[in-house]
Amino acid sequence: QVQLVESGGGLVQAGGSLRLSCAASGRTFSSYSMGWFRQAPGKEREFVAAISWSGVNIYYSDSVKGRFTISRDNAKNTVYLQMNSLKPEDTAVYYCAAEGVDSSGTLYDTTAYDYWGQGTQVTVSS
Repeated sequence: QVQLVESGGGLVQAGGSLRLSCAASGRTFSSYSMGWFRQAPGKEREFVAAISWSGVNIYYSDSVKGRFTISRDNAKNTVYLQMNSLKPEDTAVYYCAAEGVDSSGTLYDTTAYDYWGQGTQVTVSS
């Protein structure tokens, strides 16, 4: 079992920055990949970024590439999402997720993750 708790969301003006954190407990943090997803009202949950257990492999959606940075600190059991140059279209609830042991799909897919946080709201005003 893995428990995930996100923090760091809030209201920011367009062009501003936020850093989200996701603290994990339970299974050995350094043994699994982590992802960030987001869901806007009326839309499906979409992939934002993912990072392998070692931090060597990192993936971004095209919509955030160059603006967002995912990182992890295995000593602190925490994954981060630094979000810069925020746009109103980035407004959503952001979720962190932990890869499952026997899950299907790639790290871009929600099906690859067995554990999800409760989400944190990010609102970007124009």
